[in-house]
Amino acid sequence: MRSVIVLGAQWGDEGKGKIVDIYSEFADTIVRPTGGNNAGHTLVVKGEKFVFHLIPSGILHPGKKCVIANGVVIDPKVLLTEIDRLKERGFLKDDAQLKIGLLANIILPYHILLDKAREEKLGSRKIGTTARGIGPCYEDKIARIGIRACDLLLPEMFAEKLRANLELKNFLLKNYFGGEEVPFQPTYDEYIAYGERLKTHLIDTSLFIEEEIQRGAKLLFEGAQGTLLDIDHGTYPFVTSSNTTAGGACTGSGVGPTKIGGVIGVSKAYATRVGGGPFPTELFDEEGQKIRDRGNEYGSTTGRPRRCGWFDAPVVRYANRLNGLAGVALTKLDVLSGLPRVKVCVAYEIDGVRREEVPLSLAGFEAAKPVYESLDGWKEDISSAREFGDLPKTAQKYVRRLEEVTGVEIILVSVGADRNQTIIRRNPFRA
Repeated sequence: MRSVIVLGAQWGDEGKGKIVDIYSEFADTIVRPTGGNNAGHTLVVKGEKFVFHLIPSGILHPGKKCVIANGVVIDPKVLLTEIDRLKERGFLKDDAQLKIGLLANIILPYHILLDKAREEKLGSRKIGTTARGIGPCYEDKIARIGIRACDLLLPEMFAEKLRANLELKNFLLKNYFGGEEVPFQPTYDEYIAYGERLKTHLIDTSLFIEEEIQRGAKLLFEGAQGTLLDIDHGTYPFVTSSNTTAGGACTGSGVGPTKIGGVIGVSKAYATRVGGGPFPTELFDEEGQKIRDRGNEYGSTTGRPRRCGWFDAPVVRYANRLNGLAGVALTKLDVLSGLPRVKVCVAYEIDGVRREEVPLSLAGFEAAKPVYESLDGWKEDISSAREFGDLPKTAQKYVRRLEEVTGVEIILVSVGADRNQTIIRRNPFRA
């Protein structure tokens, strides 16, 4: 395959950063198509930890081109901080390595303030957003009043759009939420300066990607969040504000679906979720806390503890249906080591009826009770395994059972946080 999409097959936080980092070795260009700095990709390379929120993690590979496409909403302050930190650590020596879409929408201070104010007003009904302004920025984009990266290069146009937005946003912030207004001049000056710093990176990314495809380059599209957080197909309203599926990757990057060779879903060997919303296999006991601590299940963006539960096969089957998965990269298998028994949810029971697929309504999802299969666990430390045959027989059986109940081949197994703690069973770029 020459063009591969890697995306989350659960509720996000599946370990996509590490998988993208591994596959980046075989790709020429890495593209981030959607989302914002509400996503965090954490990876460990030779014992050194890196956390990315906007820049594709492929930036750690010398000579690779990285693209932040038009479908991403960008907080310039966060992006420039990432750029500066990379340069301080000896990466991104050539600015031409990073391309940013001229048409990407920009997060402004009022988006962040509105995000926080709404969550506070909702109280116990809050969505559990990261309060980074992602949703309000996407709202402006859909309402056709958004400010885009290209506007930061045109001072008069930016000033006009900013004034018009501040008139409405400040009214809401002051009169409805009882908060402080956002001043025009300091905001204008700050963002014009951001535009000046970013202009060397700003290009027509859709055209650049097409040129890369035409020259025969291998492209890796790096998804954000997870399939069950998709605005159209996820556990609405407990979702993100963009399309996290393979179709969204095409739209966000400006690439036709016929140019994509395959889609790889990333799934943990168990399940996690951050924020509110239904989570049928959630564990509230000591076992759930053990998985959280062993897996370091705390958000890389917010630091919030993740909700932990057993592997949910209907969820991954749903991800397969929506994305047409060519394989699954299974992460954090090592976290389950030492558990005497491991469980897999193979179906749900809703109002006394067995259901093989995820329900569409929130009420149905909240009523779903997991139907479990229980398998033998393994005591061995598997972090040094590099071939599938190195795993204990019970761990191998667990992986094979996940393939059976999801209907998707598991082509990679991660057994630790470091880049080399990986079993590659099939490489999609060499398929």
